Order: sequence, then C-alpha cells, then structure tokens
Amino acid sequence: MNTQFSCVGCGKCCTDHHVPLTLSEAAQWAADGGSVIVLTEAFLADGYGVPAEQLTHATRRSHPVSSGTAQAMVAITFAAYNAGRCRNLDAENLCRIYERRPLVCRIYPMEINPHIPLRPEAKDCPPESWEQGPDLIVGGQLVDHQLMALIEASRQADRDDIARKQAICMSLGINTTALKGNGFVAYLPDMNAFAAAVERFITGELPPTADDGWRFRVAGEAATQALARAGARLETAESMSYMFIPLQSA
Repeated sequence: MNTQFSCVGCGKCCTDHHVPLTLSEAAQWAADGGSVIVLTEAFLADGYGVPAEQLTHATRRSHPVSSGTAQAMVAITFAAYNAGRCRNLDAENLCRIYERRPLVCRIYPMEINPHIPLRPEAKDCPPESWEQGPDLIVGGQLVDHQLMALIEASRQADRDDIARKQAICMSLGINTTALKGNGFVAYLPDMNAFAAAVERFITGELPPTADDGWRFRVAGEAATQALARAGARLETAESMSYMFIPLQSA
C-alpha cells in the first residue's frame, strides 16, 4: 500500500512537539530567544539497552563515556522546547522562519530513525493529509529523493555534533542519563549559559577530556540490577535539575 501526504496547514505538528535540532540550529534557536530542552539516553558499551538490530544506528549517534567503572554510549538531543504552539507559528498557522526552519521540520512527516516506520495513525495530521498529495512511500520504500537527502543530512549531523554536545553538557553540569528504551532524562538549561556553552564549543578544538562521568537514572528492578552489575553509577534520588520520563513502570 502506498503512502501519500500533503500538508493542510492545521498547525498540529507545530504544537506541543519538541523539535530535534542540529547544533547550529540550536545555536540559532537560542539566539532567536527560544528555549532548548536537552534529552539524554544511553546504553552500555556491550550493547545492553539497545536491540541488536539497532546497535549500528544507535552507536553512530552516540558518544563513548564512563559511568562508574562501566563504559557507555550516550545520545544527546538538543530540541526546540515547544510547550503549546511553536513560537514561530503565526495566527494563520504559517511558519515565520519557513525558509530557515529546522531540518526535522523539513523532513516531516518522515521519521529520522531508520528503525521507526512512518505510521500515519501516530501523527497528529488530519485524515485528509493522507488522502492527497504525492506518494511518499511506494512498496515500502521512500521515493522522494529530496526527503532522502534531508534525512541523511539529519543523521549525519547527529554523528558530527555528538562530541560537541557531550562537551556542552559537561560544561553545564548535565551528566545524568536514562537507559535507552527505559526512559529519557530531560533538562531545561538556563539559556544564557546554554548559548555561551554552544558558542564556546560549536567550533574549534574540544577539550582533551570532556567526560566527568555519567549517572544512570532508570525505572525497574531488572535494569537497576543489570547496570549495578556492570559497575555503572546509578542515581536514585529525585532531582530538581532534570525530569526523568520513564518508558517502563518501576
């Protein structure tokens, strides 16, 4: 079955969605006065926390770090913080920064992660969005070559930016992560400090060591015990500096 799509301008995809940003996009978003949320997730270097078929993709967009005596791979996402309508959406649901909108906005409704299929029912778009427009997917394959290029550019930015994102996090005191598939840790950093850290690390050489040791915040006894056996540093106390968003019950 083919999948077609045409935006009807409802504005729902621009409401209550935190939009992942490349490092340069995060710098621009902060310069424009927007807020950035930092999301962290990680898996152990031996692969614990990520399905085997997703290991290559997850590793490419992650940075090696230490956690206690364990070695881990941390993925860091800088995203535009949109609680409610995006700050760039006008009264007619038109984007005020359309010509320089983030890559992820350009790619929508496609998914960046190659292991997540496009599911129209999971999107906020009304049914008529999927009843008109050009074909996106034919025979299970994406056929829009421009979208293909944008998706690859987004994936490459994840790989290119991760070491600098790690250095920025360390400079801001962000060193707690969730276990991939178990949850997310979300930080809302002070934007002046964030902008200064981005400006410091977006170009030039990174410090020789930018890893002060990461802590894991997890839900569930099985994950807790597995990380403890691996020697990972665990954080169990509540914190005012971040929000832990579990994907599994405790």
